[in-house]
Amino acid sequence: TKRGLRQAPHAGRWLAHSIDSIDLVVVSPANRARSTWELASAELDTTPPTRIDERTYAASASQLLDIVRDLPDDVDTVVLVGHNPGIEDLASLLTGQSVPMPTSALAVIGLVGSWSTAGESSAVLRASGRPPAGRPSAP
Repeated sequence: TKRGLRQAPHAGRWLAHSIDSIDLVVVSPANRARSTWELASAELDTTPPTRIDERTYAASASQLLDIVRDLPDDVDTVVLVGHNPGIEDLASLLTGQSVPMPTSALAVIGLVGSWSTAGESSAVLRASGRPPAGRPSAP
């Protein structure tokens, strides 16, 4: 959406100031998701490795969870650029709480253990929100 394209650079600036390093970005093949990441990543000092994953398009929370579980163990910080309702449902599934994810929203989720063990209520919501309307904040 036009709003999403306007907000993407703000999301990128927030990532640049809030996340020390990003090891991998997994992006939906949809043009709007790729455009969003292109605009957001332009705000970063360095562009992290990016992987287009066909499975993310129109994926349910359980399908996205499979993608998370497939992440390599040597990757610590991942950005997942996808679509609702799957992204919002995944954030809620992982944290065990409601995590609203409107257009260009960010959620920082801390996972204890390896990616392969990710599951229901296995993670902690560290921050969420939508720049520039407000900085993502702790729950």
